[in-house]
Amino acid sequence: MAPELPPGRPGNLTPEQEAKLRELWQLMLKVFAVGPGSEPQTPPTVSAPEPSSPPEARKKSRFSMLRRKKEEEPESSTPSPSSSSISVAEIVGNGNGSNDKYGLGKAFQQAIANATPQELRDAFWGMVKHDHPDALLLRFLRARKWDVNASLIMAISALHWRHDDSKVDSDIMLHGELGMVKLSQSSDPVIQKEGADFMTQMRMGKSFLHGTDKDGRPVCYVRVRLHRPGEQSEASLERFTVYTIETARMFLRPPVDTATILFDMTDFGMANMDYTPVKFMIKCFEANYPESLGNVLVHKAPWIFQGIWKVIRGWLDPVVAAKVHFTNNLDDISEFIPPSAIIAELGGPNPWSYNYSEPPPEENDIMDDHPTRDRLNAERLDLAKKYEDVILEWASSESAGAVEGGSGGKVAEGGEFRKKRDEVAGLLRQNYWRLDPYIRARSVYDRTGELKSGAEVDEPGTFAHSADDVD
Repeated sequence: MAPELPPGRPGNLTPEQEAKLRELWQLMLKVFAVGPGSEPQTPPTVSAPEPSSPPEARKKSRFSMLRRKKEEEPESSTPSPSSSSISVAEIVGNGNGSNDKYGLGKAFQQAIANATPQELRDAFWGMVKHDHPDALLLRFLRARKWDVNASLIMAISALHWRHDDSKVDSDIMLHGELGMVKLSQSSDPVIQKEGADFMTQMRMGKSFLHGTDKDGRPVCYVRVRLHRPGEQSEASLERFTVYTIETARMFLRPPVDTATILFDMTDFGMANMDYTPVKFMIKCFEANYPESLGNVLVHKAPWIFQGIWKVIRGWLDPVVAAKVHFTNNLDDISEFIPPSAIIAELGGPNPWSYNYSEPPPEENDIMDDHPTRDRLNAERLDLAKKYEDVILEWASSESAGAVEGGSGGKVAEGGEFRKKRDEVAGLLRQNYWRLDPYIRARSVYDRTGELKSGAEVDEPGTFAHSADDVD
């Protein structure tokens, strides 16, 4: 039986939530300088830069928040003349309050000041991938308890981090594992170490994705015993973390939009403890990938972890902390993962084990087919523009907030705007899976066949919600 569509998602919004989404879209398009009164913009660039650019040409910087070279662009806390006309002071003043744990207010101001509207727009459509555009924005709304200004701050900060600092689509996913193999063969010792450190983690299976939990969520296993501080550089640890999160996103299929993480603490000792990558992972999920966690299972934690957990729990948002569950045996895990799917490594009946499949040198040759990539990208650009046009039409319509039907507090969205958005979102999803091989390097999960493309597993009209979809 297919999982039930959770609340706060496209197709299952209350009238109030629909109004909040509409308001956030209006602000996002203002930031992107799209719509009446905005300066003309070129179409959003959805695809990554030329894949032929060798990884060696990019000496990967650390993932520090929104750092830019001073000689390129000076820091500023106010929008530049080329930025959107959105009121930064008003948004930050009304949207973040005193609970700004990651400095998102400042990050938002820097993003508006230092990134062009086009760059932020590119980052948004790049992050959408095979997701519903509404679903992406709704993650930020749910994470900020439907505070529109706070959601905008969080979304723009995350997009700038993605585009400007971590370079998720233009480096990490573009070059993938084969790119890191090439780096590991570099004559430059700094570059060589980055590639080798990343590939060491892939080959040992420090973390890996396999199977699903009882709710259909992909499961990420983390073998904590395999980590030792200092063995890999901090930059390679962070790259590996982002790569794993982004790869996990490829497994998501509506209505499943979260993943489960299982930290296997078997044989854990203090020699394995490292707070720095833990902090980075927490920040990723709370600031840059909100509403992405289903459950977090901590399996066989020894007594020495009790004090460590008290520290870590203090860093977690209460909503995230509530998703953490401690398991000690098969019965405990079986509450979350089907008993037959529990891998033998954890004492279960599933004989599957992680074995890394090396990328062949020709694996990503299809990425050199620029004419096909450009054709698919042009189609995507047109669909992105159509989606924005629907949003502008929806935002300007007096009937935009109208909904139909609904009972028991579960109100179905209706009307022409929901139908139009879902139709274009479905086309965007289909287009992404055709474009994917040309802009994302293949992963071990593509090689083993665990990761199926959307074209292989999706039903037609994935996002074709109707007013009758939710009773």
